[in-house]
Amino acid sequence: MTMRWSPRALGATGLTTTPLMVGGAPLGSMPANFGYDVSAEDGVATAVAALTGPIRGIDTSCAYSRGESERRIGTAITQVGGLPDGYLLATKITRDLDTGDFSGEQMRRAIAGSLRRLGVDSVPLLYLHDPENTTFAAATAPGGPVEVLRELKDTGVAQAIGVAGGDTATISEYVETGHFDVLLTHNRWTLVNRTADRLIDSAVERGMGVVNAAVFGGGILAAGTKASNRYGYREAPEELLRAIRRVEALCQDAGIPLSAAAVQFSTRDPRIASTVVGVSRPARIAESVAAVELDIPAGLFDAVDEIAAGLPAGLGPR
Repeated sequence: MTMRWSPRALGATGLTTTPLMVGGAPLGSMPANFGYDVSAEDGVATAVAALTGPIRGIDTSCAYSRGESERRIGTAITQVGGLPDGYLLATKITRDLDTGDFSGEQMRRAIAGSLRRLGVDSVPLLYLHDPENTTFAAATAPGGPVEVLRELKDTGVAQAIGVAGGDTATISEYVETGHFDVLLTHNRWTLVNRTADRLIDSAVERGMGVVNAAVFGGGILAAGTKASNRYGYREAPEELLRAIRRVEALCQDAGIPLSAAAVQFSTRDPRIASTVVGVSRPARIAESVAAVELDIPAGLFDAVDEIAAGLPAGLGPR
């Protein structure tokens, strides 16, 4: 392993992580988001590979495939004899997907279900997931989700707590409370979307750890525009597709896989402790590590930065 694979501190949490974490959403099977099914057997095998390989963290949520991601990871944890020492298991709690309930009591129900499916008594890292689905006032009210999350940390159910979401304006409100240890942003800090730049700065200034997810924009920055026309799980505007094609051409000319450039764009950023890469088969573990270790000329990223700078503000998810 190169120096690029050295352990990294996750802000001031006392937790450490590797440059990559395995994203548990695909291994739970979410065809509406990713375009393919993953069998239970393959999902568990992938989780076992994630728990026993060089990547020392896995990220999931009670909302991923309605708990199936957690369930498969829990099966894998049992198969390997328990959560490995020092391994960063992160999950997220959120609204009731049927009723939309985003109350404090719902957070208690959600964490109880998560712990049961994962087969653990506590987790190193627990996020409030997608608070865009409630109001900031409701989330921060006495007895609300934020208070419950802080209580879960105080009682040892979680060693650290974070906020995970998309819309940067909404998530910045939570970062500014000072209540959270970790920020997870997704789809907003990639080769072609730089929306989260100020949000990441704000988190780092507060001593928070930063985790960056969905660096492939839902797949297009791995598979390319011939395989997908969607960014951030929705159809991409033509101007964004043109920019991605230009990035693809740069990578092709340099002999660099687009997916490796997408990963290293994030892992080379000193503000980001770990980058979440969705994985749905065991072989992708080694492939993802190789992407971090690949030598990519700095000039390639300079050229990509110019392309991204030319995109109009607000193009794609904010």
